[in-house]
Amino acid sequence: MEKQYCKVGTITPIAANRNAVTMLEYQYQNFLDKASNMEYTDAKLVEFFEQKAEKIQKILENMLQA
Repeated sequence: MEKQYCKVGTITPIAANRNAVTMLEYQYQNFLDKASNMEYTDAKLVEFFEQKAEKIQKILENMLQA
């Protein structure tokens, strides 16, 4: 019996993806939209979405500067 290698749980670096910038821009906008939609219902959830958007924005800025 031969050894088999499973790829479940493997991580592909986001920079390896050709559409990484487009995907990150979509996620950034999605988190901002979610935050604005929940502005009057749940402040902690809005803060969470805004923090996610800020992290993605920093990643995008670093990718575009390189």
